[in-house]
Order: sequence, then C-alpha cells, then structure tokens
Amino acid sequence: MIGTIARKELTELSRDGRFRLLAAVILVLAVASTAAGWLQFTAVSRQHAEAQRETREQWLGQQEKNPHSAAHYGVYAFKPASHLSIVDTGLDPYLGVAVWLEAHRQSEMKFRPAQDRTAIQRFGELNGAEVLLVLVPLFILLVTFPVFAGEREQGTLRQLMSLGVAPRLLVAGKALGTLAAVALVIVPVSALAAVAMAWASADSYLAADVSRTVALGATCLVYFLVVTGVGLAVSAWAPSSRVALVTLLGFWFATSLVAPRIATDVAGSLHPTPNAAEFQRALDADLSDPEEARQRLARLQAETLTKYNVTSLDALPVAFSGLSLQSGEDHGNEVFDRHFGRLHDQFSNQARVYQWAGLASPLLAARSLSMALAGTDFEQHRHFAKAAEAYRRDIQRTLNDDIARNQRAGQPYLAGTELWSRVPDFTYDAPSIGWVLGRQATALTVLAGWLTLAGALALLATRRLSATLG
Repeated sequence: MIGTIARKELTELSRDGRFRLLAAVILVLAVASTAAGWLQFTAVSRQHAEAQRETREQWLGQQEKNPHSAAHYGVYAFKPASHLSIVDTGLDPYLGVAVWLEAHRQSEMKFRPAQDRTAIQRFGELNGAEVLLVLVPLFILLVTFPVFAGEREQGTLRQLMSLGVAPRLLVAGKALGTLAAVALVIVPVSALAAVAMAWASADSYLAADVSRTVALGATCLVYFLVVTGVGLAVSAWAPSSRVALVTLLGFWFATSLVAPRIATDVAGSLHPTPNAAEFQRALDADLSDPEEARQRLARLQAETLTKYNVTSLDALPVAFSGLSLQSGEDHGNEVFDRHFGRLHDQFSNQARVYQWAGLASPLLAARSLSMALAGTDFEQHRHFAKAAEAYRRDIQRTLNDDIARNQRAGQPYLAGTELWSRVPDFTYDAPSIGWVLGRQATALTVLAGWLTLAGALALLATRRLSATLG
C-alpha cells in the first residue's frame, strides 16, 4: 500500500509542469554551486601546497645565522582544505587559511577570503550547502503543500480515505513519494559532487572523507524528512491549499532566513568577545610586565646555578642565554594559552548556542552538522590552530636548546642547514569523525527531536483529517 501511494504521488508530481520547472532550477543551481566549489577547492589546494613547499624551502635555504634570528625568520603553516568544503565552505572564508609562526608570538590566522569580497558578493554567495539546506527545503514545501489540501479541494481525498487506508500508511506513502521526487534532483547532483571530490585529489580521498560524506548525506536526508513531515502536517491541517502554502512559506522564511540571523546575534550577546585592539592590549600587558620578567629571570638564574653547582653564569656548561630564551617562551605560552583559550572558549560557546537554537529552527542543527562534517566549523579551526601552535613551540624549543648547548660566552654562534633540517616539515591530521560528532551531540539530538516531532505532527494531522472526512 505504501509503495502504491508513493508511486501515485511520484507520477502526479512528475507530470506537473510546475514541479519540472522547480526541479530544473534546483538542479541547475546545484550543479553550478558544485562546479564552483570544485574549482575553488582545487585552486586553494594547489596554492596551499605550493606555498607550504616554498615556505619549507625558504626555511631550509637560510644562510648561517644565530638560531634566535632564525626563530624570528619564522614559517607559515597552511590549513589543508577539506574535500567536503566543495559542498560547504562554512566559516573558512572568515577564519583565515594560514598562520605565521615565529618566536615570542602566537598569531591569529591570516588571509581571510571574505575580506576581499564586496558586500554584494558576500550577500550573493551560493554553495552546495545553501542549495541543500535552504533551497531544497523550499522546493519540498512547494511540492507538499497541496498533497492533502489540494486533494481535499478536488474531492479525491475522501475517495482515498473510503478505502480504509491507515493514516500512518498514507503519511508514509506520500512522504516516500515526495522524497522520491526530490531524489530525482538530489541523486544526480550528489553523484556529481562525489566524482568531483574524488577527482579533486584522488591520492587523498581516504576513508575518513568517505565516512564524513556518508554522514553528511544522512544529515541532509534527515533534514529533508523533517521538512517533508512539516509540509504534510500543514497540508493535512490547513483548511485550503492557499492557507497551507502561506503557512509553509512563512515557516521556511522564519527558519531559513530569520532564525540564523537571530541565533548569531543572540550567541554574540550571550558570549561577547573583545575586538582585536582590546584583545591585543590585554595580551601585551601580560607579556610585557618588566617586574615579572625581572623576577622570573632571577629565579631561573638561581635555579640554574644550583642545578649545575656553580657560582657564576660563566661557569655553566650550557649557555644561559638559551635557557632564558626558552624561559621567556614558556612564560609567553602560558599567557597565550590563557588569553587565546578564553577567546576561543567564547567562540565555542557561541557555536553551542547556535546548536541549541536548532530547537527553533531545524536548519540551524543541520547547518551545524554540515559545517562540522565538512571540517569548516570553528571547532576544527581551533583544532588546526592548536596543532600549528604546538609546531611553533617545538621549533622554538629546538632552536633554544641548540643555543644552550652550543653558544659560548663572548663568542658569536651561527648555525646552518644541519639545524634547520632538524625542524620537521609541518603536517596536520584532521580529527576523526567520532571526535567531530562528539562535539555535535546537541545538534544531533535536536535534529532527531525535530524528526520525531515532524513525524508525529504529520501522523496526528492525517488521523484528524481521516476522522473529519470519515
């Protein structure tokens, strides 16, 4: 019975000229956004690889110099682009693509693509996620609004109910038929996106990317089911197809356009962050306290003399300058961890508010999951930033240890390629899908709740309609 109802819905929709027009528009936009995402991904990946190779060559090609000068020479670390950023660029355009690593400083990410865009470009940006999470739901609502209301106005719904079809079978059949019609558009585009991701970088299209792709597909499917359930419920409850259409358009406008803006503003109000100037002033104040520096250096000197059982710095078997440089780095690292930790915690808190806001709009929960699975959310940006900072600290420790071992009092010390090559090239491993989903527990729960609610509403509305017509 479910299959029969689904086939009926699919046949009627496929014969509807309005459906074919809407499907063609969605298909064209989806293909265009996927193609644009692929071009962007391949260009960015190539640029990052070339830049990372060049910065490595520059590091190894340094002339002989004091290791501390090399520490200030610095290197860049580039964030690898995720394959799924072809579909969802998320926050990447606003968070930056590279970080500068040098002595005494933890830097924020640089080169934010959004900074180079005009206001019109930012407003009009369209990627695969926007098509899937904003336009496809609108397509579903435009398809489902007459499913019950239209049939009731035509008089065919009473005939269907007279056959004794159970409400749950009726809802399941119409939902299946609607999703089958949507699949006629989504499946070809999904296949195209999968080919694009594989073609973009066949050597690194690993199981991790496949598992994330499958999870993203499941997220979209659940979200489509939610929207379908809401559409069927309103269609069954509304007194006319016109009322159903207006109600569903209002639902889409509120949840897809208004709710994201409100959620962002609320998150920022609940967990405010300092502006760049305020943050830098507070950071500099903690880093440049002369009294603290004097006391720290005196403690280090006393501890070092005691450790090596000597009475003067000149008698030390190591260079005190290397030890003091590393002590300064350790102190700076504590300050960086405190200030950047507070700042990043606030951004993480904002992201959690955004997930909880999914209670008001299923789009917010689906979008949080989409960005997370694509590797373009803030938590994975923070994961990369921590890895890059750990690499910076390892560089400084290697160089300062070399100074401590080899510097001689009153003599210049120059190091060369042998020391530079002891600093490994920067590599980054993205977190596992388990790590990602563990930080999206709220969004997963909220989306599951919406699925349950939408299904229950559709079933209740259909039972009410059955009782009314019966």
